[in-house]
Amino acid sequence: MKTRFALYMQDKHDLRYELEMAQYAEDRGFSEIWQADTRLARDCIVMMSAFLTYTKRLRLGSGVLPIWTRNAAVIAASWSTLWELGGRLADGRGRVMLGLGAWWEPIASRVGEQRRKPLQAMREYVEACRRLFTLEEVTYQGEFVQLDRVRLDVVFGETGPRDIPIYIGATGDKMLELTGEICDGVVLNYIVSVDYIRRAVELVRRGAERAGKTLEQVDRPELLVCSLSDTDPAAAVDEGRRLVANYLAMEPHIMKASGVDQSLIDAVQQVLSYPPTRAGYDAAMRLIPDEVVHHVMAAGTTRQCQEKVQQYIDAGVTCPILYPLMDDIRPVVDAFAGW
Repeated sequence: MKTRFALYMQDKHDLRYELEMAQYAEDRGFSEIWQADTRLARDCIVMMSAFLTYTKRLRLGSGVLPIWTRNAAVIAASWSTLWELGGRLADGRGRVMLGLGAWWEPIASRVGEQRRKPLQAMREYVEACRRLFTLEEVTYQGEFVQLDRVRLDVVFGETGPRDIPIYIGATGDKMLELTGEICDGVVLNYIVSVDYIRRAVELVRRGAERAGKTLEQVDRPELLVCSLSDTDPAAAVDEGRRLVANYLAMEPHIMKASGVDQSLIDAVQQVLSYPPTRAGYDAAMRLIPDEVVHHVMAAGTTRQCQEKVQQYIDAGVTCPILYPLMDDIRPVVDAFAGW
């Protein structure tokens, strides 16, 4: 089966340019776009709406929506609306996917969310949204989700069930297993090693088997940084180094899971804190060797990036969600269109 390819849109590029690139990626055969809802930058629902309007065949997913920011019923209503906006593909599928996540620090606590019992909360949100997508009346009494005879109140238009697959953006062992058990797919994290992905896929398999499913029944797209330049590959590696610095400082658990040495994590955290500064980034980048960059992303020439992406596919990724770091997105699309 041909590998799907997707783009990951965050907030690096101009909004209008991203819309143009969505059309370009669609024309070149990409299958989907996953829109970030991270930090406090761009809202994924607004961006997904725009992408659905500007394209005809691309599927759109949230990569990923923090569950703590919206009531489960409101999430279901938002995705029902996106489903209506997107219409159906030639094969009858809808064009939207719901990716949920547990958010991250230090933002969550700074806006008053404590992220208590994330595994239980995630299970409840997934179960509640799935039932609401049937458009039947739902009563659900959980610790985090309480619904009392609630239904998506669709009166005009199509009133049948919404075929919206649910994904979890999972990083930790228990969340990966939970995702395999209860979801249609997992959005695997980025800035991680190939070995980490192999282990993550096995954890997803374990969860799937617990629910009587096979691994093949769980989609496994992965956010995958692609910093590509054939004219200046060193600059592409440097751009990747900046992102690695951020993860060493702000998401050290992800770097540790990929086997990055604790001494490097400690050294970077000494010079780069939240919120990061230009001086902090400059100091941190000087500490990070090229091999660490290549360890956790695709960086350098087209050939180097293709070879690295293939390693992630071989490890079990079903759809690389490429995050272009350079200013021009086209070379990334061209490198993997039809590849």
